[in-house]
Amino acid sequence: MDMGVIRRRLALGTALMTASGLLALAGPGVGDASAASPCSGRKVRTVPFSTGYVQVYKKRGYVCAVTRPKKVGARKYMMVSVRAWGNQAVPNEGMFKKYAGPVKVHAGNRCVWIKGAVGSGSVSTGWILC
Repeated sequence: MDMGVIRRRLALGTALMTASGLLALAGPGVGDASAASPCSGRKVRTVPFSTGYVQVYKKRGYVCAVTRPKKVGARKYMMVSVRAWGNQAVPNEGMFKKYAGPVKVHAGNRCVWIKGAVGSGSVSTGWILC
């Protein structure tokens, strides 16, 4: 066999293997940013309100919260705030498209108070996760 033919077949085989590997990595579910969370840990609560919801996560004494709108689209005012008992609230607010936060605080075994807002809708949980 001619060396040029061997090189072409080897290059074609390498290209096919690379393409199939990339397709396997980028299979279904990859690229769906709405499913991924910016907080680590396990989700312990979802607090809904009229224009969105707040997702609360817990991991090793830390509490993390994110506010998400019901409809993702244009930038709108969003806010999330987490306050551990005995400490000041830690807020994140502004004009966002997908979510406000994450806000992460060390709560240990203390209660936390979480607030969230999207546009004119808002929620305040009171003391939870005690």
